[in-house]
Amino acid sequence: MTERLRPSDPARIGGHRLLGRLGAGGMGTVYLGRTDAGALAAVKVILPEYAGDEEFRTRFRREAEAARRVDSPWAVRVTGADTESETPWLATEFVPGPTLPEVVARYGPLPARSVKVLGRLLARALAAVHAAGLAHRDVKPGNVLLAADGPRLIDFGIARAADATALTATGLVVGTPGFLPPEQATGSGADAGPAGDVFSLGALLAYAATGRPPFGSGAVDALLYRTVHDAPDLDGVDDPALRALLTECLAKDPAARPSAADLDTRITEDVPAGGASASWLPEDVVRTIAERSAAMLALPDIDATVGDAAASDTPEPRPAPARRRFLAFAAGGAVVALGAGGLAAVRLWGDGADGRSGATTAGRRWVIGVHADLTGDQKVAGRAQERGVRLAVDRFNSRTDKPFTLTVKALDDRGDPARAERVAEEFARDPDVLAVIGPTGDAATGAALPAYDEAVLPLLTVSSLQIAYAARVNAAFFQASPSYAALSLPIVTRLLRSAGAGRLGILIDRSGGQAAYQAGYAANLMVPGLTGGTTHPRVVPAGTTDLAPVVADLLAHRSDALLYAGDAAGAARAARALAATPFKGPRVAQHTAMRTEFLERAGEAAEGWEFIAPFTGADMVGGDTASASARPAADFAAAHRERFGAAPDAWAAEAYDVAGLVAREAAALVRGAEKKSGAGKSEAAGGGTPTPTGSPGTVPPGASPSGDGRPGRPGRAALAAAIAASRYEGISRTYAFDAERQQLVARDAHLHRVEGGRFRYVGPAPQPKG
Repeated sequence: MTERLRPSDPARIGGHRLLGRLGAGGMGTVYLGRTDAGALAAVKVILPEYAGDEEFRTRFRREAEAARRVDSPWAVRVTGADTESETPWLATEFVPGPTLPEVVARYGPLPARSVKVLGRLLARALAAVHAAGLAHRDVKPGNVLLAADGPRLIDFGIARAADATALTATGLVVGTPGFLPPEQATGSGADAGPAGDVFSLGALLAYAATGRPPFGSGAVDALLYRTVHDAPDLDGVDDPALRALLTECLAKDPAARPSAADLDTRITEDVPAGGASASWLPEDVVRTIAERSAAMLALPDIDATVGDAAASDTPEPRPAPARRRFLAFAAGGAVVALGAGGLAAVRLWGDGADGRSGATTAGRRWVIGVHADLTGDQKVAGRAQERGVRLAVDRFNSRTDKPFTLTVKALDDRGDPARAERVAEEFARDPDVLAVIGPTGDAATGAALPAYDEAVLPLLTVSSLQIAYAARVNAAFFQASPSYAALSLPIVTRLLRSAGAGRLGILIDRSGGQAAYQAGYAANLMVPGLTGGTTHPRVVPAGTTDLAPVVADLLAHRSDALLYAGDAAGAARAARALAATPFKGPRVAQHTAMRTEFLERAGEAAEGWEFIAPFTGADMVGGDTASASARPAADFAAAHRERFGAAPDAWAAEAYDVAGLVAREAAALVRGAEKKSGAGKSEAAGGGTPTPTGSPGTVPPGASPSGDGRPGRPGRAALAAAIAASRYEGISRTYAFDAERQQLVARDAHLHRVEGGRFRYVGPAPQPKG
């Protein structure tokens, strides 16, 4: 929940001792602070560039004073502010509860009654904000905390006009795309008033009821377009009264929406009294809230100073259970120790009740997990990834200088999000698991991520490619492939630069879900700035069987290149429709359609279609063995054929790479610890083509080098930090991750073409210059 303080962070602000970072935004940084009396607060410290702006300071002064007048038990209370100091700040009460997205991601959508109670209490909070002359301007799930006595609306009305999140061609958009009202989505400069907050509340409640935003997700401009023009997606809201209420709140016309005060009277559901959370929330949610709240009882113990475990060979005594629960909460599952340098985190897992680790330093064996769809719709990809990981582990274990032995534990989620959550929890509970490769699909990843995040268990996915997932407390999730939107860059480059086309026809098939939306809309946005070309986009409803009229429309608008974003069945329909026309230009389908189903359904019409994919192909990994650079790939392909009797499928090489990365970094941590203690050599073991980025003896802050209490095992948090800082030359691409979002820095992709009724690997996909 908190991050370590950085060397540049202040130690105290306005009578608050700062304990850690809660987050950062466009205006400044929010810290977890504590007053001398022991009260916790969220302290927002304004950036110097805003502090020096007199117009901003005047607005901040006026709105901070107005915020003090907000009087509602369901809105966080402003506890202090200094608008005149050199470093302006504002503090609000700190609520030790999960956010609404945390709860929805972990337990699924809330029941209708819970949503109605949530709506009524948040409507009361908004009514108080509006009565104080403010508009919240950023009502979204992440700004709602669930506490023991009900929800809290946070971050309200404090100089939000300076904190824009997106730009459109017509102006500045203030708020969060997907939850802001249409009058703001246009960027026309319309006032962000109370009616806009009601629209945002409706979107928030729709998310709570269905588990997804009512206008989808993906590229910002796509979200803004759908907010202005499309009806909200309320599928799954079966309660008639709730559905009618959400429809009114989400009216495009601000005048047609009820006021926040009206909502309080319109929602007849009884609200909890006396902090009786159990009366309106599901049991699992109540348990989570209770655990977070109970942890507050251990607050005084945080004064004890505990040295960084990496700085001493003396084992740290385990804290008392109550204190342990609080510290785990305060650092998102890590023990927070206050030392001279700020916060040091030490993981809490370790030996069983008998004190034994289950492994000795002489015969250490640790596990790399494979979380995959092995029997469901994506079983081909899931099995390919499992095989890639097994080959990487075989390669590591063949080394004579390995500091430990690895084994593979594969668990099947069948592509089911509920099952994926249980798989993640099983991996998180297993103390021998160093890291997990997977899951295979986007939905499974979204469901499983909270469990992995809570355990700070490194999770590396090569085939879950959403632009973004729910907010995470710990930096242990790595997207080791470019996102659907990022893949649009080489698609556009291929069609409009390499092939010389000037107008791109884009067919977005709703059958492809968010993957199609993200790829299609991103391509639509990129074309003008990247190539100077133009586009003609078309969106078709899911299940559309006749694509001939859509293809005809694309050609009638002078499209000389075509992009299909959707699934394999739809791509086959588009290919057959296009084959019936004189069109001979380049055509590319999204890689999600690159399946045997496309070849079978499209028949001869599939010839010549191309795919820009984040994965390599058997042709590539079994290619030119005379080239030194190609030899590792050829060796991998040969080993795959020898062990499994077949060429590697898509995603096998990528899983092999990331498993090799994990093995290398884990070995480096153990070597470093042994070198420090004089028990071993400093040589790091690796996989792929080793390119260590730092001293193998360096133990990143965040975990014990000895393995979180298990002799010789690399700590999970330390391993996550090492992966985040690494650079690894794999056989499919170079792996290096953005420090803030743990996404790939390089966007390497691969070009495939249908030739002779099969997919043939052509080579690296073209990338824009500069």
